[in-house]
Amino acid sequence: MDIEAVRADLLALQHRIVRALETLDGQRFIRDVWQRMPDEPLRGEGVSCILEGGALIERGGVGFSHVQGDALPPSATAARPQLAGHAFEALGVSAVLHPENPYCPTAHLNVRLLSATPHAADAARPVFWFGGALDLTPYYGFEDDARHFHRTCRDALAPFGETLYPRFKQACDAYFFLKHRDEPRGIGGIFYDDFSELSFERGCAMMQSVGAAFLDAYLPIIEQRRHVPFGARERAFQAYRRGRYVEFNLLFDRGTLFGLQSGGRTESILLSMPPAAHWRYHWKPGPDSPEARLYRDFLRPRSWL
Repeated sequence: MDIEAVRADLLALQHRIVRALETLDGQRFIRDVWQRMPDEPLRGEGVSCILEGGALIERGGVGFSHVQGDALPPSATAARPQLAGHAFEALGVSAVLHPENPYCPTAHLNVRLLSATPHAADAARPVFWFGGALDLTPYYGFEDDARHFHRTCRDALAPFGETLYPRFKQACDAYFFLKHRDEPRGIGGIFYDDFSELSFERGCAMMQSVGAAFLDAYLPIIEQRRHVPFGARERAFQAYRRGRYVEFNLLFDRGTLFGLQSGGRTESILLSMPPAAHWRYHWKPGPDSPEARLYRDFLRPRSWL
């Protein structure tokens, strides 16, 4: 495993995303370079890029991290109990964008590589696996946007097997789901975890392809919707739906749980949070309203191809 080559690819991906978003927004990201001390439970370093109060992006984060620890946290060994207590290394890039305009959806990307080193008494070689997600959370749905997003996800996975998009699409629908509300977070995309079916080299290539698809999937949607007029009603609904985003990330998101359980850097872990969110008691959108259409036509798993 060439970890240094993966690190270089991920840093290059972060740089491309940040530069493209800066061009789109017109405002620069703040670049926060951080490092964990060698005597801490979680060691390593990263770069957190954050933009707040931009012309288009109300809050956006694009983060890179490369960390090592002495024992995998429970969130990482649920599907691999034989690795509990093993030393690990993890590196990846994540991006979450919350535009100000409610007609522009929130988008999320995560690609990562994890490896675990068996105990000295074991003869096995280090174990590796990949994880990732590319998903869209609209507040006002547009079928053209959903079809474009899912086509881009499918095309990113096509070189690695024709069954991957249907599998990862179904996994995404199941994962980004608020069980306590019986409600999806958005219109899905792709999600995979504990994935090691390909060789290390092919797995890295797939990770690069998914990462590169983020801009192709998202930028055309933003460019199409960024100038749609909106008012207080649309902003209020956006804040209400952002509350669902917060609930999912704090209750279910494996990346958030992994970071917090392993003693990660809290500010970087919570880059995904929106700048503001609202909750209303027993609120329902009016029948046949644009807000009701989101629930009726978009927030249920369906084929978008």
